[in-house]
Amino acid sequence: MNAPAIRTVLGDIAPEELGTCDAHDHLFIGSPLLPGQELDDAEAALAELNAFAAHGGGAVVQWTPWGMGPRAEELPALSRRSGVHVISATGLHQARHYGQDELEGVRDGLAELFVEELTSGPVKAGLIKVAGAYHRLDDHARHVMAAAAEAHHATDAPIGVHLEAGTAALDVLELLCGSHGVEPRRVILGHLHRFPDTRIHRQVAEAGAFLAFDGPSRVHHGTDWRLLDSLAALADAGHVRQVLLGGDTVTSAARSTADGPGMPFLLSGLRPRIESELGPDIASVIFTENPARAFAAQWRQP
Repeated sequence: MNAPAIRTVLGDIAPEELGTCDAHDHLFIGSPLLPGQELDDAEAALAELNAFAAHGGGAVVQWTPWGMGPRAEELPALSRRSGVHVISATGLHQARHYGQDELEGVRDGLAELFVEELTSGPVKAGLIKVAGAYHRLDDHARHVMAAAAEAHHATDAPIGVHLEAGTAALDVLELLCGSHGVEPRRVILGHLHRFPDTRIHRQVAEAGAFLAFDGPSRVHHGTDWRLLDSLAALADAGHVRQVLLGGDTVTSAARSTADGPGMPFLLSGLRPRIESELGPDIASVIFTENPARAFAAQWRQP
């Protein structure tokens, strides 16, 4: 059996090499839902990585999936120039982020597409990104998640899930784990801070999945003030080893080099609060130890 490794854009590394991690963010992304707000400037992406590194950041996980402008070919140079490990994603978002022709072109071969991006070419993805709908899983989500599960079983890649407004977490686990046999520890549920129901958070944690809280993005600030309470509740329940944190920067205005907190705020603003209120050991677990486990895989080549 292969030793666990994290697949970065510069190649596989041992989990202990990852360092302090922004577990959910974007260097490049574009969507018809955000016209004119694309992240498509490589120098701006480098400036954000450099700012993150200046505060001790060691790794960033880009959750931008296929078809939304991930520009994976540009990530290795950014990683080298900044000294920050970068993990990229394959996968597919909600249907509304794509044109109908785009979806029709890949719909029948999604699992194969995901496996190819995880295992082939000079820049390999290290994560499969999928998405639910609001309080439910529509037909598109079910189809994409079935393909993601197939690709996971072929490669052991982790699966990251966009939960729309933080909802349908238990439905996702029932589908991926109950119906498709994915181990809960291989699933990362994102945006849980947008639905700050500590009972749901505890149920997800008890099931064994990772919980990704990805404020303080500018566009999701409405629930940021509850973030520490959510983290404290999970820590008190004994689930701190399943918590991940990310910035989820999705527009150019949200970057630290523009008008937002950006990636550095995770370490300059949020980490000191966690250290003060929950303790430095818990902060280290959340920012370093947990990502090293969540994104590691025993990679298989189909």
